[in-house]
Amino acid sequence: MNFDEACEEARKIAFSFSNPLIVHHYDADGITSGSIVVSAFRKEFRNYRVKWIKKLDEHSFSKIKKEKEIIFVDLGSGNEIVDELKDVLVIDHHQPKELKKPQINPLLYGIDGGTELSSSGTAYSVFKNNIDLAIVGAVGDMQYPLIGKNREILEQGVKLNEITVEFDLRLYGRSSRPLPQFLSYSDEVYIPGITYNESNAYVFLQDLGLINEKNALNSYLDLTEDERAVLKKGLINHLIAKGYEQTAKYLIGEIYLLSRRPLRSGLYDASEFSTILNACGRHGMANIGVGVCLGEEEAYKKSLELLKYHKTKIREGLLFARDNICDLGSFLFIDGRGVIDEGIIGIVCGMMLTQFDKKPLVGIAIGEENTIKISTRANNSLISKGLNLGKSLSHSSKNIGGSGGGHKIAAGASIPKDKLEEFLLEFANFISQSS
Repeated sequence: MNFDEACEEARKIAFSFSNPLIVHHYDADGITSGSIVVSAFRKEFRNYRVKWIKKLDEHSFSKIKKEKEIIFVDLGSGNEIVDELKDVLVIDHHQPKELKKPQINPLLYGIDGGTELSSSGTAYSVFKNNIDLAIVGAVGDMQYPLIGKNREILEQGVKLNEITVEFDLRLYGRSSRPLPQFLSYSDEVYIPGITYNESNAYVFLQDLGLINEKNALNSYLDLTEDERAVLKKGLINHLIAKGYEQTAKYLIGEIYLLSRRPLRSGLYDASEFSTILNACGRHGMANIGVGVCLGEEEAYKKSLELLKYHKTKIREGLLFARDNICDLGSFLFIDGRGVIDEGIIGIVCGMMLTQFDKKPLVGIAIGEENTIKISTRANNSLISKGLNLGKSLSHSSKNIGGSGGGHKIAAGASIPKDKLEEFLLEFANFISQSS
């Protein structure tokens, strides 16, 4: 079977279940892909239950092993433990292992699950509903810009008038924040002297002639095309003058707008939507994220509270990371234990790549049950040279009694808290040999 035929077969298997437990991952891609499956079952008036987990390990497995029917979403492909269950379907995009149970994974059909199709895109390919969530999940999974199968889904969304593509500033809050906050709250693209400094942002905008006392609450969408051009040029010049040429290239790019979501909300822009979902999942409320995806108003209100907290923790984490990042030779290292929460260490590492992209970046935080949480990030240039973080983490963590895996470009692991030095040596040796 080709990929499309396999997706149709997966759909038949899913709907053959009488009352499955839908088990999804807790990040933005996991929440969106889980929501696509939930929505599909709702539209068919079928029974289902839903549960989110951080990882599929012995602890989480013990809570679901008695289930008769399970649909794993955004996890499962890399763990033979699923073969011990009864009726199972895996919908995933992580580097897979051979399973006896049915799985639909783009990597099994020559499609790169790390860059060309996320789990949300895979779930959409199976069920053909909620196409906007497929784009949100891909963006949230760092699959930007959209290429391959992601691109095909995007083009379908444009034809259906559910998605609009623009080439513009890639900052959070284009429609939902006043201009000074739009700039000062920017952390995914760090703007020196302006990020985390609203008064400096106001002066910067004032010097460009874009703001005064009368229009201080205007958002980016309120600017004319000429005013937007002035702001873009001003920001690029500012970054170059501060020696942030590398960061400047991340400033402008494709923006994916979701036509059926409220305009003046955090759900209108796919990137902003994914950030809201990450805020829910990373702080123990992935179920709220599912509610947001399914259009529940109360869930959205709750998500905004989580987003505020999430942004505060990221801001604190980034400030710490910039002052404490160190070079360990073959990779960069951030020891965030006791400072950066394990739920956001990966996000912090990803954001740091806009400034440090010559080597892979490893970040650590205190994990659950006497473990250390490992998060790694790299860029496409390093991947093209042979780096595979998923395999590197799987190998390095397994050798010391931990577990890990993921994509070539982004991966995570959990190791015993007293095995850090051994892990770092294993990891350094493995990536030096493979890249």
